[in-house]
Amino acid sequence: MFNLQILDDLSHLAETGELECKLAQGQDGKGEIPRDFWPTYSAMANAHGGVVLLGVREKAGRFSIAGLENPAKLRADLFNTLNNRAKVSVNLLSDADVEEVRIEGKSILVVRIPAATRQQRPVFLNGQPLGQTWRRLNDGDRQCDEATVKRLLAEQLEDSRDTRILDKFGLDDLDLDSLHAYRNAFAVHRPGHPWIALDDQAFLQRAGGWREDRTSGQSGLTAAGLLMFGRWPAIPEAFPLYFVDYQEQTGDPDSPTRWLDRVVPDGSWSGNLYDFFRRVIRKLTADLKVPFALRDGVRIDDTPTHQALREALVNCLIHADYSDRASVLVVKSPGGFSFRNPGTMRLPVAQALHGGASDCRNRTLHQMFLLINLGERAGSGVPKIRSGWEQEGHGLRLFDSFEPFDQTVLEMSWAPGSAKLTETSEETSEETSEETSEETSEETASRVLALLKQTPSLTARQLAAQLDLSQRAIELQLAKLKAGDRLRRVGPNKGGYWEVLN
Repeated sequence: MFNLQILDDLSHLAETGELECKLAQGQDGKGEIPRDFWPTYSAMANAHGGVVLLGVREKAGRFSIAGLENPAKLRADLFNTLNNRAKVSVNLLSDADVEEVRIEGKSILVVRIPAATRQQRPVFLNGQPLGQTWRRLNDGDRQCDEATVKRLLAEQLEDSRDTRILDKFGLDDLDLDSLHAYRNAFAVHRPGHPWIALDDQAFLQRAGGWREDRTSGQSGLTAAGLLMFGRWPAIPEAFPLYFVDYQEQTGDPDSPTRWLDRVVPDGSWSGNLYDFFRRVIRKLTADLKVPFALRDGVRIDDTPTHQALREALVNCLIHADYSDRASVLVVKSPGGFSFRNPGTMRLPVAQALHGGASDCRNRTLHQMFLLINLGERAGSGVPKIRSGWEQEGHGLRLFDSFEPFDQTVLEMSWAPGSAKLTETSEETSEETSEETSEETSEETASRVLALLKQTPSLTARQLAAQLDLSQRAIELQLAKLKAGDRLRRVGPNKGGYWEVLN
């Protein structure tokens, strides 16, 4: 924020996204609030806030103190207009935000404009949101287009953007493989839960994917249900700007290869958020360092780095504005990771990093991930990412911007010289290092047994898809369970089934 000490040396003064200077002399030279102050007020309030200096002259990039003859009158005029709802939609200023300062024997007014909250945006002029809403971009005030204003209004009115019922969308628009994979994960993490026995529609309703509006009587698939479990092309029919994108990049800007690996909705998979998460989390963590450590005789594979990346991906998906023009973009490179979601932050960056407060854009999606032990409770997600990442010595940066589209970016960079690739234990060979993590743990064995108890006909390939492991890892786990008399194969490989033994 603006530091008054800069006024001691005007050669250091420059207009920026958060600083504007206005002469404010009026036609008679006695001072008045200039007309172009109000677009600046709207613009700064709808962005990150800022400071306006009244009584400062700018000419060819150089600044000088013009002064104000009657600063008290300007202060009174300022607050009179701010409190007139026909002129300004909301007054964000208190007396402490408008300060008279004496420089070179002359008075100026320093007006500090705070960023408006989500519930206060859009801040607009003359009673007209459309055409009279502004936003600060670089060092200028830009008029917001109709789509931006409508998104700001929707953000103001809807605490959660994913609860609305989608007209004429139903179970036929879902990818049942995705839904059943989620249900299997739910059963693994919550064995014995009464929802396990429900049919698909009843389960969806409990999870928030299907809803009935008691007032209107309307019932149907919710935005969260389609985003999480939908199929292509139903998803873009409801959300025309929806796009999810994972890229593994070389890190060399001069390389002719744009990416080494990519996941986008290309028709070969559902394109929904749950499948995107399952595909991408494996790629993000595929070559992470896994030190050899045991707890109660079981290898621990879930490091703080793994946890931070998993939480970052969930956080990206549940906070995205799927009506906005930017895509979800997850990038893995030699320098680290980047998570971009459409939509700016609902809370100030400092508050999000500190934790304790939450304003999740898609609360039903958040709950769906929580039900399968993914994500953190309200207000603790970003602090957990930060703690898990920075405790390993890595760097983290969180910011939002309005250009070219509204977007929030979390950058997670490796510490210089840090080891990133998987390390094998003293007891494993290079050939079997891939199978020394989840697949050899007792937790994974329990998850395999739970799935087979529920659906005995599952194949190794299907188990691998459900548990986000390689087919080779599942085959090793099945062999281990059979050798330990915990599992028996009944019938042939094709057409047979598994029997879980006590």
